Amino acid sequence: MNRLRTGDEVIVIAGRSKGQKGKLLKILSDGRLLVDNVNLVKKHVKPNPQIDEKGGIKTKEAPIQPSNVMLYNPASDKGERVGFKVLENGRKVRVFKSNGEQVDA
Repeated sequence: MNRLRTGDEVIVIAGRSKGQKGKLLKILSDGRLLVDNVNLVKKHVKPNPQIDEKGGIKTKEAPIQPSNVMLYNPASDKGERVGFKVLENGRKVRVFKSNGEQVDA
């Protein structure tokens, strides 16, 4: 079980996007993360009339290392570490280390 999952709200703790929050869009095969509206870069795109793509400068999200993000805890309004706990019914859930509150519903 991973500490971060697609759809989680994360906050960036290091790098040029430090302090920004966003939704985790995708976990790439090499382990890096794509976060919505975080680590934005400009991409110069050539026009391609075969697929009706216009040329120009487009803004998109670049991958970010997982060590540079933390799971966002809305109760404390900051990023927190995540641990695991096994419930009585045998189900394994993620919990915040600071207050023991469950991340998964």
